[in-house]
Amino acid sequence: MSDSSFASLALSPALLTNLNSLGYHAMTPVQAESLPPMLAGRDVLAQAKTGSGKTAAFGLALLEGLRLDAFAVQGLVLCPTRELADQVAEELRRLARGLPNVKVLTLCGGAAFGPQLASLEHGAHIVVGTPGRIDEHLRRGSLTLGSLNILVLDEADRMLDMGFQVTIDDIIAETPPDRQTLLFSATFPDEQASGGLAAMTRGVMRDPVTVKVAEVHDATTIEQHFFEVANEEARFAALKQLLLVYRPATSVVFCNTKRETQAVADQLTQAGFSAVALNGDLEQKDRDRRLVLFANQSASILVATDVAARGLDIAQLDAVFNYQIARELDVHVHRVGRTGRAGASGIACTLVSPRRSSTGWSAWKACWNSRLPPSLCPGPKARCRLSRQWRPYSWRAVKRQAAPRRHSGRPDR
Repeated sequence: MSDSSFASLALSPALLTNLNSLGYHAMTPVQAESLPPMLAGRDVLAQAKTGSGKTAAFGLALLEGLRLDAFAVQGLVLCPTRELADQVAEELRRLARGLPNVKVLTLCGGAAFGPQLASLEHGAHIVVGTPGRIDEHLRRGSLTLGSLNILVLDEADRMLDMGFQVTIDDIIAETPPDRQTLLFSATFPDEQASGGLAAMTRGVMRDPVTVKVAEVHDATTIEQHFFEVANEEARFAALKQLLLVYRPATSVVFCNTKRETQAVADQLTQAGFSAVALNGDLEQKDRDRRLVLFANQSASILVATDVAARGLDIAQLDAVFNYQIARELDVHVHRVGRTGRAGASGIACTLVSPRRSSTGWSAWKACWNSRLPPSLCPGPKARCRLSRQWRPYSWRAVKRQAAPRRHSGRPDR
């Protein structure tokens, strides 16, 4: 029995048996580092991305600590989006299959309020939801957190980006002061910062154990390319040409603003591609409809902001296109890591303007000059392309770097 085995943890036999039936034998790095302190009752601050196994990590901590005979909310998981909340709740139910009568309830905006009230009247052990809807239930008195033992803030950085700081503070004020707090974030807080994630951790966590697992992209599975574009008109032309060259069956185009996602999706549709936009301005029913179109490949291109795409669990993604360079290196790494998962190969292409803002450009130059850890850099291949083959975008340049892939990404005629 190795240290990476779930059997090495202080978990109940019922949980261990179920993990074995699910095929969960060896822990991922974030699970191996975070589970022991979580099971010991410590607050944990962990850097972990979607797909790292973080849900199973805090899920096992939640389930192991449940008093099954006490039908009250003992665990609360806050998520930035309904999609992520649904995924978390589904995973918790799978992990709890070996335990008798565990009730996991989802409370999210965009869903009818009445059925949620009825479910709350029957009680729940664990509630998973979005901050806005959780806060609304607390204000109405339909949800109480007096028996809460564990609070989980999943994708905490994106919840702050979406403007939930005050709402989260209000929710935390309704929880017992002696609760255990588990915070998971794709980016790590700057300890010297006065606000944002750093301020949140100082305000709600007690002597947390820090878990930081480096996100490294294997150059053998993710092929990265960087291209300079002269202006915004050339940027869209470059995106079209890349789609025609690589012909991905599924791809995500990342933009930095909500307005740009819709504009790019509209342009791609006019050019004959099957594309949909995903951003925070969409009503939940429209968001769900577009995700269904992308999931069943009725739309092969999803144009999204980082916030809107956070939490989406896309099993196989052929390509990622950064229409605008990410404002932070961590965000770039997170974008690129959505392709080339589970041993599959993937393509990541980034379009950069020579007039990129000085702040963003300085950060990227720092990466190329190796002043940042290698795990945060796109890798030697990409560095070579940027320094030696950095040139205005042209069809010929793309043609040399890629062979046509599958044809389902070509425009519909």
